[in-house]
Amino acid sequence: MTDYRQILRLRSLGLNHSQIANSLGVSRTTVIRTLQRAQAIGLDWVTATGLGDKEVTAQLFPSGEGKPMYRQPDFAAIHKELAKPGVTQQLVWMEYCDACRAASEIPYQLSRFKELYHDYALQNKATMHISRKPGEIMEVDWAGQTAHVVDTDTGELLEAYVFVAALPYSGYAYAEAFWHQDQAAWTAAHVNAYNYFGGVARILVPDNLKTGVIKHTKREVVLNKAYQELAEHYGTAIIPTRVRTPKDKATVEGTVGKLSTFILAAVRNQRFFSLRELNETIRERLKAFNRKPFQNKDGSRATWFAEERASLLPLPQTPYELADWRIATVAFNYHVAVDERYYSVPYEYIKRQVQVRLTSHVVEVFYDGDRICSHIRLHGRRGEYSTQEAHMPQNHQQYVQWNGERFRKWAAKTGTQTAAVVEAMLTSYKVEQQAYRACMALLKLGDAYSPERLEAACAKALTYSPRPGYKAVQTILKAGQDSPPEALADPDSDGDYGFTRGADYYGEVR
Repeated sequence: MTDYRQILRLRSLGLNHSQIANSLGVSRTTVIRTLQRAQAIGLDWVTATGLGDKEVTAQLFPSGEGKPMYRQPDFAAIHKELAKPGVTQQLVWMEYCDACRAASEIPYQLSRFKELYHDYALQNKATMHISRKPGEIMEVDWAGQTAHVVDTDTGELLEAYVFVAALPYSGYAYAEAFWHQDQAAWTAAHVNAYNYFGGVARILVPDNLKTGVIKHTKREVVLNKAYQELAEHYGTAIIPTRVRTPKDKATVEGTVGKLSTFILAAVRNQRFFSLRELNETIRERLKAFNRKPFQNKDGSRATWFAEERASLLPLPQTPYELADWRIATVAFNYHVAVDERYYSVPYEYIKRQVQVRLTSHVVEVFYDGDRICSHIRLHGRRGEYSTQEAHMPQNHQQYVQWNGERFRKWAAKTGTQTAAVVEAMLTSYKVEQQAYRACMALLKLGDAYSPERLEAACAKALTYSPRPGYKAVQTILKAGQDSPPEALADPDSDGDYGFTRGADYYGEVR
């Protein structure tokens, strides 16, 4: 499904039709139709920010318009023509348009024509020069060669993986070592690279790693959710390289090889005892690498970057913070469980499946792409609740069947002791609904052990505390402490206890 909101967002960043199409894995025609329709109805990224995906789609294409058919150019013949002196892509495109009009067919626009020819040339290994603009692209990848750190306890050599980012216009590079190649390291590497460059390139070109790209086919590009969020935070567009086409990010591929020689190979005989020590050395060598004069042109990466830096987008006020996404179902007490802590959502979403976004400080809940609430993340003891009064219905019984009175009636059917424990649980929380999960779990113990044993366990728990919790009753049942003493007695014995050994057993005669 086409993400029309993203098309509007990327257009607001100044990307052209081809760049937007490559970033989102859609056709250039779709991008043009979307932007034309948005302009006609007065919809742009500013007005679309407060709308959901479905609302934007409904406004743009309420009746689902069809796609036009275009005449496919003969790129084999076009490539031969371009080899002739004075022949340009614009010239052969104009000839292609004339042929289309003569045959009453629809031609591609010039930008799409060039994009298709670019794909043909790369697939057929045709030589093409791809010009780079300052501040346009940042290419990223992991270096194939690893560094090593000495384990101070065992003396073992531990592998460290080196992330590399490069700006194709200047060749200016950044490198940093990490213990892992996971999502956290991948995200931190991008954040640190942007800080090192002091700005953001308009396009981000990664390889097809799972930490960045989940799926990449000719018809579809599916980005990792956290990676897409990073791009939105920094206002950049992600255009992954095509599968098995390293030429799509030739700059970083070349930089990786040069850095491997200039930095990693040069320090191969040094011993590092911490990752910080290794990265300090990498940073020193990186500075020398960027200042090293070019062999075939004037200046160095650093001098060219001094010119390019002004073309980079400004950094956001705060760096991106990695988020973890979860799926949860809103319980009957209108809370969702996250790491055994509970956060309220509006009661209208009871029994609905929602998406939960977690950072180290914030918990956000989304439904159908729209954020419905947020909380400060709890880091205290397990079982804590964060409940907002606005999420509670004015009369809970009008909306849901789960309420304190119902739990009290259920408990009374088991016995007075169980009813006393449920009453204690319902009144122990600041908000009664926070106790519903525990009450439900307590009453289910009657199914697992029998109502009689549950009643006995509750009686036992009340002797220990006037406000026992679910865990206390569960522990009593698991340990069998709810059974009366006579249940452990020998049925053949007339005494109070079954295993009463006489004096003869111990060798005494009285």
